[in-house]
Amino acid sequence: MTTPPPEPPSPIRVVFALLEDSLALDWAGPAEALRIANQLLVARGQAPRFQLEFAAGRPALRSSVGVTLAKLSPLPTAWDERPAWIVLVGQPGNRIDVSTEGARELLHWLRGQRLAPGRLELLAVCAGSVLAAHAGLLAGRHVTTHHQHLEELAATEPACDVVANRVFVLDPPVYSSAGVTTGIDLVLHRVAALCGEALAAQVAQTMVMPLRRGPRDAELSPFLLHRDHLHPAVHRVQDALSQAPRQPWPLAAMADVAHTSPRHLARLFAEHAGISPQAYLQSIRLGIAQTALRAGHSVTQAAELAGFASDTQLRRAWRAGGLAGRPSDQATPLSR
Repeated sequence: MTTPPPEPPSPIRVVFALLEDSLALDWAGPAEALRIANQLLVARGQAPRFQLEFAAGRPALRSSVGVTLAKLSPLPTAWDERPAWIVLVGQPGNRIDVSTEGARELLHWLRGQRLAPGRLELLAVCAGSVLAAHAGLLAGRHVTTHHQHLEELAATEPACDVVANRVFVLDPPVYSSAGVTTGIDLVLHRVAALCGEALAAQVAQTMVMPLRRGPRDAELSPFLLHRDHLHPAVHRVQDALSQAPRQPWPLAAMADVAHTSPRHLARLFAEHAGISPQAYLQSIRLGIAQTALRAGHSVTQAAELAGFASDTQLRRAWRAGGLAGRPSDQATPLSR
């Protein structure tokens, strides 16, 4: 008797709650990242993960660049069992005017929301954090906003911890970013958490983002290293290796993905990625192993998850990759 395949996860309802003059890039950038993520999932034969809605107190609004947004949905009056995100964005100017009719209506709606991790979450882009503060949603939270609004945010909600000079800050169910392009970084981080680093890397590649920033602007993920090029065949191979790192990957199999010969693929990788195909696969596997070790897996388990034949092979690759210490140094005490 065969076991039926698991049900796909419910799509996340993503509601962009807009005001007159909402900054176009604050909402359009994250929305495009989510659209591309859906497109890539469908190309893999999977269901779209994000359902986008644009809502406001009126059916039409002017954006910050003067383009009128029409056929906007009303602000939701109820949520079903699906997980949902509310996305708040900024407006032009040094301060957020909450005295307008639209702002008052939006704040009234926000005050009725009950945020909960994995259920109803808030993504505040740029000065969207200030709107959330006016609605009383940020007390006791670690948050950030655009540098022009840091003092305004602290004055609006003294009970929140305003974090300066950060690309984005994670304090579930509240996620906040410094504004403009950092909203894309925040959404890519959420895509990676829900759909995997490989998919987030593909979205970043599609958006021609050679550098994807993190909550501490830390070193690059191995999924993004050596990808600041535009060669489609090399990208195809890198996508395939990232999506199935545990699969055996002789050079001939990689060349089949690229539709070229093994020797020519090696030349293409050297020219465009600055690394050999085998070394690139090794870096992906090492990155997965490091993540597994930090998550509490043993060295043997990390080696298996990353596609190494044994923990000995992982240790050998660790030394060859110039990583500090030993794999067991990164494992938690319980996993050793």
